[in-house]
Amino acid sequence: MLRQRIITALILAGALIGTLAYAPYAMQAALFALVATAGAWEWAALVGARTVWQRCVFAAGVPLLCFAMWRGIDLPEAGSAVSAQPLLAASALLWSVMLLGLKYYSAGKGVWRHASVRAALGWAILSVTWLAVTVCLTMSNGSFVMFVMIMTVAAADIGAYFVGRRFGRHALAKDISPGKTWEGFWGGLLSVAMLTTVIWQALPPAYLHLGFGSLLALGLATAGASVVGDLTVSLLKREVGLKDSGSLLPGHGGVLDRLDSICGAAPVFALGLLLVGY
Repeated sequence: MLRQRIITALILAGALIGTLAYAPYAMQAALFALVATAGAWEWAALVGARTVWQRCVFAAGVPLLCFAMWRGIDLPEAGSAVSAQPLLAASALLWSVMLLGLKYYSAGKGVWRHASVRAALGWAILSVTWLAVTVCLTMSNGSFVMFVMIMTVAAADIGAYFVGRRFGRHALAKDISPGKTWEGFWGGLLSVAMLTTVIWQALPPAYLHLGFGSLLALGLATAGASVVGDLTVSLLKREVGLKDSGSLLPGHGGVLDRLDSICGAAPVFALGLLLVGY
């Protein structure tokens, strides 16, 4: 199992680095839309779709929404990142609402049992995640910006895993994901703070106007949002009795099992960069 997990992780890392380093912008946007569509295929199971046709119909909604945003916001033209800001802000607000939904999960269980609610969440979350990724790619040194976002999510995940495994005592969301602990959460934030410090030290002078405090706050907010994204998908999987969202990635489960944290992190990260004047 561990061997499979490592091999899959190396293949994914190689594909990601190759895409960010060598693919032109339009191809990057198309490839990430394909990833979002694969996530939608798996999300269809969380909605209750049982047949291939039903899953195809649900999954088709995501690339259609991506294309509508591509045309409506006129990506990647100058100023398009600012034009995307209202949608990114709406997504950040949605994740704030989801945080309340997670906190009061037991009291609001009836809401999550409606397939229409789960479907609307899936379309909104996956399509705006794609938007956030493409906005990051339109920025100066966009591939590096995207890489930093993914490294931030990875640092939060790795820090939470090791600190939680060693020191975890207090459940973070016992009814949703019993394995997550508050100690792990703080360990993840500490890892992100360390990563932010390293990145700050390596930044060229042209970017120092952003300020260490702003970048640290952005990193911590991104890490926190990644946890909310992870827990949201865990909540929905629990509602329909699934352990993994799929089996496409050996050792990792499904695409959505790797995408859930990024779904929470990407809109917050992209919006934060725009707000701090990147």
